[in-house]
Amino acid sequence: MKLFGKLAAAVLIAGSCIAGTAQAETLQVNIEIPRLNVAEYHKPYVAVWLEDEARNATQIAVWYDLEMRNNEGEKWLKDLRQWWRRGGRSLDVPVDGITSATYGPGEHALEVAIAESDLAKLAPGKYRLRVEAAREVGGRELVEIPLTWPLEKSSLPLSARGEEELGSIRIAVLP
Repeated sequence: MKLFGKLAAAVLIAGSCIAGTAQAETLQVNIEIPRLNVAEYHKPYVAVWLEDEARNATQIAVWYDLEMRNNEGEKWLKDLRQWWRRGGRSLDVPVDGITSATYGPGEHALEVAIAESDLAKLAPGKYRLRVEAAREVGGRELVEIPLTWPLEKSSLPLSARGEEELGSIRIAVLP
């Protein structure tokens, strides 16, 4: 009986160490916003979310103009059409940890602590990471990356590329 108790304790300790390691992981999404040679350039609004096979969305990030007077930047969020239909319209923005200001051209790293976000509640299964961009006096673009949740490090990094408003999109998991 004592041996069983020690074995059970060892299994529990090992299990908690493994769980602790998994919970400390961070989802990293690198998003490239290309430099466009246009007469009038505005930083794009960008939304990032995970969508399951039933099209339920888990919001990850929304970048928009937070500094417009009277919160007018919120008025243009509906230009992110797919995101708006997948839960954007029901968000009461700004949302701590999800919304932030827009970014200009360059590569931007978005990092989300998995255990401290809605990602920890996701059921295992097939998902799509969706990144949508819309720019005033510009275009719209949606890039999707199919994935299986939870992410397995052996399948990473995953990537896709936009054609105009978005450049390279890359998914990784950091320890």
